[in-house]
Amino acid sequence: MEKIDCRSLLEAELSELCLSNGLSKFRGKQIFQWVQQKAIADWEEISNISQADKERISKFLSLRPATLIREQKSKDGTRKFLFELADGERIETVLMGYEKDKSRDRQTICVSTQVGCPVGCLFCATGMEGFKRNLTIGEITGQVLDVLRILKKENSEFRITNIVFMGMGEPLLNYDAVLKAISILNSHDGQNIGLRKMTVSTSGVVPKIIQLAKDSPQVGLAISLHSSRDEVRDKLIPINKKYPLASLMAACRTYTQLTNRRVTFEFALNNANTNRLEAQGLVKLLKGIMAHVNLIPVNPVQRSGVCRPTRGEMLMFKKILEDAKIAVSFREEKGLDIDAACGQLRQRLECEKA
Repeated sequence: MEKIDCRSLLEAELSELCLSNGLSKFRGKQIFQWVQQKAIADWEEISNISQADKERISKFLSLRPATLIREQKSKDGTRKFLFELADGERIETVLMGYEKDKSRDRQTICVSTQVGCPVGCLFCATGMEGFKRNLTIGEITGQVLDVLRILKKENSEFRITNIVFMGMGEPLLNYDAVLKAISILNSHDGQNIGLRKMTVSTSGVVPKIIQLAKDSPQVGLAISLHSSRDEVRDKLIPINKKYPLASLMAACRTYTQLTNRRVTFEFALNNANTNRLEAQGLVKLLKGIMAHVNLIPVNPVQRSGVCRPTRGEMLMFKKILEDAKIAVSFREEKGLDIDAACGQLRQRLECEKA
């Protein structure tokens, strides 16, 4: 019998599996708590289930944490983890701590949803490596659990408060797995992370934006925008050719109508888009939309040809949005000294192996 990844199952599914394998339904609840709340890495860590039942459980459920290959620690507290999956593929996960004196006191984990990415954004290190496969539900939830396990060894009181699906890959192209992972991580007997403390970032997969608003309206939405002009965005984010700005903005309006929540627009400021034309275009694009703009000075990425604008150019851009009464802020930068951009650590390791 093929084993099922226990990290991919809701509590009710585990209970049904236990019943069908001759165990009590309550065993499912216990397993879920040990796996999803306590982040165990081995069945032997369970203390309130008999050895005989643990052996039976191990026959139909698998528990295989990812292998930590490398970790980088930034001077600002950001930590980046490179994990190896069961098939040898590698993904990145980032933990970002935000202290009270800078913003809200929270621990945010940025998780990956695919190995590589099919979108191929110009400035993204992940896209340069191509697309390998979608992550499974258990591989998505597992990033949260594996990082939690590492940090709890240092501080038993540590907990993750926020999740952003902004790591390697396009979350809305792995929609079903992401949606179920959200449900698992939101579960009361698991990590119990509020839906409003989770955000899904997309390059603009229009049909799934509307579906997300219907399926999980409390989850936040972030759009990787990066240009207010189709001719520029076509080059930066190739998926724009399939879903141009007009259809993307229409989907965002639908999202806000269905959820009554504003959309966050991510705008990576680089040498090509930090100008008055783009800023004024952005003002027109966002007219009538509940929006907040996150300005992100682009992380330098090898081989992309993209570099940072000057401080003066960035402040000019921000002022144009402020003058138009658009909510805007510079995103607090994290991990610049540790290959913080998606795919950079994986890319660096591949270069070292070559």
